[in-house]
Amino acid sequence: MSGEAILDAQELSTSFIVKRARRRFELKAVDNVSFQLNRGEILGVVGETGCGKTTVGRSLVGLVRPKSGRVVYDGEDILSLGEKRLRDIRLRIRMVFQDPYASLDPRRSVGDSVAEAGDIHGLFPNRQARAESIDTTLRQVGLDPFFAKRFPHELSGGQRQRVGIARAILPTPEIIIADEPVSALDVSIQAQVLNLLLDLQGSLNLTILFISHDLSVVGQISSRIAVMYLGRIVELAEATALYAAPAHPYTKALIAAVPRADPTRRVSGGGARAELPSRFEVPDGCAFASRCPVKQQRCLTETPRLRSLADGRLVACHFA
Repeated sequence: MSGEAILDAQELSTSFIVKRARRRFELKAVDNVSFQLNRGEILGVVGETGCGKTTVGRSLVGLVRPKSGRVVYDGEDILSLGEKRLRDIRLRIRMVFQDPYASLDPRRSVGDSVAEAGDIHGLFPNRQARAESIDTTLRQVGLDPFFAKRFPHELSGGQRQRVGIARAILPTPEIIIADEPVSALDVSIQAQVLNLLLDLQGSLNLTILFISHDLSVVGQISSRIAVMYLGRIVELAEATALYAAPAHPYTKALIAAVPRADPTRRVSGGGARAELPSRFEVPDGCAFASRCPVKQQRCLTETPRLRSLADGRLVACHFA
């Protein structure tokens, strides 16, 4: 990891209009999120289902248009680009989607799916070069080249996700956004896919944004971790520092909830109290206050902003 920022997300905010009981509500999926993705790192983004982490990932490639904010890559704001230029950028920033069963076209062979981006952009000079690129890429993700002639329904879940990764690295990008890439897989297969991503990051010099709801999975692969809660980043720190001494009460609750081999071991901070607030009625002040074991009056009225602590981590808590 070089420490050089390859992508800079600045104050992203995204809302959706949702109809419920004949009424229209504004749902704030992402609320003023900022972070930098450093070249060569794996940045994990973790949080409960519905916290906005997938929306952040999709915003980085223009699949979701934020209400406000910027995503600066290679000196350009991705969110201001036209469709043609955006298609070129998407060759360099690729996505691996959560569901390997839904992300592959059942009517296309594995080879055609893997070569899709190259076909669209005319990157193959001839049929032989195309076939060789497909074979090489399938080997990179641990699949035999004969899989090129198969169709998604003939593959297991782990094999389909490997195909999804193969599709993302042909042609080789600079950044991969992996959106819950192992959540639909068995635990034994999860480890294989995580190891594959680590191997590819090293061999292809990739930068990866790894999105997951599972803190234990994020901890296995990430160099830094951003913790999200109700559309906001509440803590961003080096992975080892975050596990050793979480600063935000929500991060402490997440770590306390991770299953451990030693059930007698205690982690300070305990679990979060009460239920997750409604996404349609986010409370004033700190969004975590209703579940926080250490909240004070200030937390109910004043929204905490991300601030830097002595060790360099960023925390959105008045009393961290």
